[in-house]
Amino acid sequence: MNDPGDSTLAASAEDSSAGSEPPERLTVVIVHEAGDWTAFAASGRAIEAAAAALARHSGCRRTRGAEASVVLGDDALVRTLNQTFRGKDKPTNVLSFPFQVPPGAARNGILGDVVLAAETVAREAAERGIAPVHHLQHLVIHGLLHLLGFEHDTDPEAETMERLETEILATLAIADPYASGGIE
Repeated sequence: MNDPGDSTLAASAEDSSAGSEPPERLTVVIVHEAGDWTAFAASGRAIEAAAAALARHSGCRRTRGAEASVVLGDDALVRTLNQTFRGKDKPTNVLSFPFQVPPGAARNGILGDVVLAAETVAREAAERGIAPVHHLQHLVIHGLLHLLGFEHDTDPEAETMERLETEILATLAIADPYASGGIE
């Protein structure tokens, strides 16, 4: 691990000033595993903001009170994971690993892991002419939606997932990433 400690951030699902009860949260544990993430300004706060925006969306209520990890890796790590779990010997921008509830166990609120590749995310942002941190936030939201069971294997699934991503990103003042070709 490159970072002396992991960061645990609670992404607020609602404004804490709204009432006497503490807001339910999507807890995000950020693990700095590998890669140079210096091109992503304030990545921890950006990840927290993306997770909080997702948690506030009415279509993502299951995130409230849940926990997910976001692993900041590099192309080598993601390539290994992509080969091992998907049979694809190449890096990709984001991988999601939903938590598998053991047989007979109760669901415990753990959503799973989102793993990002620094070089691929930075390269894609540069190719699209967008701020690296905005692309990072988009991919965090994309990965978290996969943990919630959203997919994009069919056109209707892709339309639903892209609509959710676009709506959530709009709350962060980030332009529609699909307006100019989208992501893989």
